Amino acid sequence: MSSKSGIRPIIRSRALTSGPQPTQDPFLFCVYHTDHYPAATDETMEAPIRGNGSHFDPSSSYRMYHGDKIPGFPQHPHRGFETVTATIEGLVDHADSVGNAGRYGEGDVQWMTAGRGVVHSEMFPLIRTDRPNHLRLFQIWLNLPRENKMVDPSFAMFWANEVPKYVSGDGKALVTAWFGDYFVGENKNESPQDSWASDPSNDVAVLHITLRPGGKLVFPKAKANKCNRSLYLVEGSDLGVIIEGEIINDKVGRVLDVDPSIDLKMELPDHAAGSCEFLVLQGKPIDEPVAQHGPFVMNEQHEIRQAFQDYQRTQFGGWPWKRDDMVFPQDKGRFALLDGKETYPDRDDDSGTFEK
Repeated sequence: MSSKSGIRPIIRSRALTSGPQPTQDPFLFCVYHTDHYPAATDETMEAPIRGNGSHFDPSSSYRMYHGDKIPGFPQHPHRGFETVTATIEGLVDHADSVGNAGRYGEGDVQWMTAGRGVVHSEMFPLIRTDRPNHLRLFQIWLNLPRENKMVDPSFAMFWANEVPKYVSGDGKALVTAWFGDYFVGENKNESPQDSWASDPSNDVAVLHITLRPGGKLVFPKAKANKCNRSLYLVEGSDLGVIIEGEIINDKVGRVLDVDPSIDLKMELPDHAAGSCEFLVLQGKPIDEPVAQHGPFVMNEQHEIRQAFQDYQRTQFGGWPWKRDDMVFPQDKGRFALLDGKETYPDRDDDSGTFEK
């Protein structure tokens, strides 16, 4: 369907896959994790089943991924891009070869610049004993331009209470601005300095949109002249949400590449049986060659070969933790360890607190 201006708002529509979703430059990778982990039975924080080293079965209520007794991703390397882990529900334990670490979730965002090379682990320990340990999060890879691919690794943590949010007057449309100034003005968080997102002219946005029954939202057109914008309908795809007059009513979610040069009208009918949720990824393309092999993303194939050689020789600084699937004590709250200093969420922010 075309808008009044004759522009077709939805350029391309595809079904969500069970794994990584298609992305547009400057993004490389996007996956939506939703796992219904049970309550913990003891302080080991282990799952009731054992992993097989690569448990990604989409029909399971939860997955072990590359974990053995604790679900998640034990130590593995990256080079040449950034990871943005945006949480909705549940908790994650992070550790890396630089010596940084953290426990975060329940709306927190961790932004890690792999740069010239870092090894990290991302584990999903079953921390809570009083209720299930449900997990919902997005992991997003944002590319680095050639000039910044070999910067020093770093990471930033945005606690849930620091993430700007917009709520419509009727309370039926909500936007969580994990990054970007859409709907929240100048209140946006600051990305790491070497990120493609650090330049406002690149118009990078990472948003989580929720529409409740009767909710309406107009997504403003992009600020950059040349920009890519994708919407990922991850929840409520069968509720009849309307995007620029086109009704979406599918059993599986959709990936919508939309025209960023127009305002995008979104509406969920009053009679909908629940809410729908979108992830929005937007940014000006880096427009450079991409050479990728597994966890390494560079511009040329010879740089990929060099990355493997460097990792084999240096292990990107080595692994300073006592276990490959590093997790922290069950009773330790949310924290970030950066450059030897621990920081914590605001005392008034009780996201992720639990009763043992």
